[in-house]
Amino acid sequence: MNINATLIGQSITFAVFVWFCMRYIWPPIVNALETRRKQIADGLAAAERGRHEQELAAKRAAETLHEAKVKAAEIIGQAEKRAAQIIDEAKAAAKAEGDRLLAAAQAEIEQEAHRAREQLRAQVAALVVAGAEKVLRREVDAKAHAELLEAIAKEI
Repeated sequence: MNINATLIGQSITFAVFVWFCMRYIWPPIVNALETRRKQIADGLAAAERGRHEQELAAKRAAETLHEAKVKAAEIIGQAEKRAAQIIDEAKAAAKAEGDRLLAAAQAEIEQEAHRAREQLRAQVAALVVAGAEKVLRREVDAKAHAELLEAIAKEI
C-alpha cells in the first residue's frame, strides 16, 4: 500500500469521525454540561438566597426578642405599679377601718360616760333624798317629788 493513500484514507476517516462526533456526540455532551452548569449556578444562587434569608430571620428574631424583653419590662413595671396601688388602697382601707373603729370606740366611751353620769345623778338624788329625809325626820314620797328630783338631778 501506498503511504499517501493510507494517510489520505486515515484523514478522510478522521474527518468523518470528527464530523460524526460534532454532529451526534458533541451536542448532547454540551447540553449535559450546560444543564449541569445551570443546576450548579441555580444551587449556588439558592444557597446565597438561603444565607440572606437566614440573616434576615436572625435579625427578625433579635428584634422580636428585643420587643419581648421591652414588653416584659413594661408588664413588670405595670405589675409593680399595680402592687403599689393595691398596697396604698389596702392602707387607705385599713386607715378607714381604724378610723371607724376609733369612732365606734369613742361613741361607746361617750355612752358609758353618759350612763355613769346618769347613775351618779341617780345616786346623788338618792343621797339628797336620804339627807332631806334625815333632816326632816319624816318620810318623803319619792313618787310625789319625782319631778322635783329630776330637776335637782339635772342641775347637778
